[in-house]
Amino acid sequence: MSRADRVVLAVDLGTGGPKVGFVSLDGTVLWSDLVEVSTDYGPGGAATQDAGLWWEIIREATRRGLTQSGVRGEQVAGVSITGQWASTIPVDADGRPAGPCVMWMDTRGAPYSRKAFGGPVAGYRPRALLSWLRRNGGIPSPSGDDPVGHMLHLQHGDPATFGAARWLLEPVDYLSMCFTGQAAASRASMMGAWLTDNRNLAVLDYDDVLVRRAGIDRAKLPPLVPTGSIIGPVAPAVAAELGISPAAQVVTGTPDLHSAAVGSGAVRHGELHLTLSTTSWISCPVAFKKTDALHQLATVPGLDPSSYLLVNNQDTAGRALQWLRDNVFDDLDYDALTEIAAGAPAGSNGVIFTPWLKGERSPIDDRDARGGFHNLSLGTTGADLVRAVLEGVAYNNRWLLDYVNKFAPNAGPIRIVGGGARSELWCQIVADVCGRTCERVADPLNAQLRGAALFAGIGMGELHRDELHDLIPLDGVFEPNAAHRGVYDRLFAEFPRLYKAQKGIFARLNR
Repeated sequence: MSRADRVVLAVDLGTGGPKVGFVSLDGTVLWSDLVEVSTDYGPGGAATQDAGLWWEIIREATRRGLTQSGVRGEQVAGVSITGQWASTIPVDADGRPAGPCVMWMDTRGAPYSRKAFGGPVAGYRPRALLSWLRRNGGIPSPSGDDPVGHMLHLQHGDPATFGAARWLLEPVDYLSMCFTGQAAASRASMMGAWLTDNRNLAVLDYDDVLVRRAGIDRAKLPPLVPTGSIIGPVAPAVAAELGISPAAQVVTGTPDLHSAAVGSGAVRHGELHLTLSTTSWISCPVAFKKTDALHQLATVPGLDPSSYLLVNNQDTAGRALQWLRDNVFDDLDYDALTEIAAGAPAGSNGVIFTPWLKGERSPIDDRDARGGFHNLSLGTTGADLVRAVLEGVAYNNRWLLDYVNKFAPNAGPIRIVGGGARSELWCQIVADVCGRTCERVADPLNAQLRGAALFAGIGMGELHRDELHDLIPLDGVFEPNAAHRGVYDRLFAEFPRLYKAQKGIFARLNR
């Protein structure tokens, strides 16, 4: 069969729920559907989801998708999972959840993380900090909102669940195990645990020193296989239940960072992609291991076993617009909101929005930071408020981009993906604020789903990475508007100053 006839069952597991789709190996999204799930919040910083529910949704959606799309089960040549990372699922030996998924924003492990490696230097013991940065390039957070914090919470705070767990898995690796019955992870899927020595990407093992410093149980870490490799075929019983070919190959799961890079086509060294989704980040492939600890930039194992990918994250992007809609404009959809924003001039009549509604990670690591509207007046309109949110996210992007440029200089275009990129106004605002040409990938909402499928195509030997830049279609190029440069430069100059001025307030009010 041709590439157009060979199909990958792709799953993009976002924080809001799993998106399931069928994508041909030429990159065409043939069918997709998103089913929302809720996050349960509890005392002490708890944030969990029902991982078993994800699998139920994916099975049902796969069967429904075959019926609605016209894709035949025998066309399904591969299965690929992407999505959220730095969440942790305790599973038994058969891959069934032994407890809920501890989500990436869950901070219950903070006391144990601080005890294990906390100290006076940026929150760390100096020796632990140096050891992690030298070996890995990143380090678990003393805030507890990462896999090490989750594992320590389960080990010390929920010993019953910990005892019932054979493996502690990332979401993408859990779903891969649901399809194959095999526990397997890669350097890429486990990047958020910061437990591998990344100076030599050829070594498929966890680092003894880092595991010991973290204080976790090594026996519960899943075996590592090469990034992009085939774990195995879909288990026969699963294939029969879903109605897909039992010969379909399951590729190693990838974080959304990796699938976004592939889905954007920005896969050559230094090529930037920017994601406007619930969260936001700016990334590019690089050939080197490097860390900017002060601004939370680092390289992690990349798209293949011999390269790296720049990682950073801004916790609130599209989520800020959702917050505005839900609390101020609850009868409007996103298209209507951006139409309102278009009624305000560039610069929102001097209103600045800081989008740190759930703290921030890059380029400042401050979970206590909070958002706000600044420089409001009696003349401020609803249009000013909506546009200020779009611009505030763009200011945050520019703040991060300044440090990305120092980390890996590149003056070329930035490819934009994610649900927020559906708004031409928002893409233009990003281009204007950042002063960079922005290329919007066609169907940006499904870029990660497409990326997961193409990643599987590479693993199966059907595609080559060098093809991707030209294979991914674009549907818009946004050049910076020189007429807006002055107002945006003036307002952006105040943006980091607002954080510095309020940092003490955030610390006093939010701890």
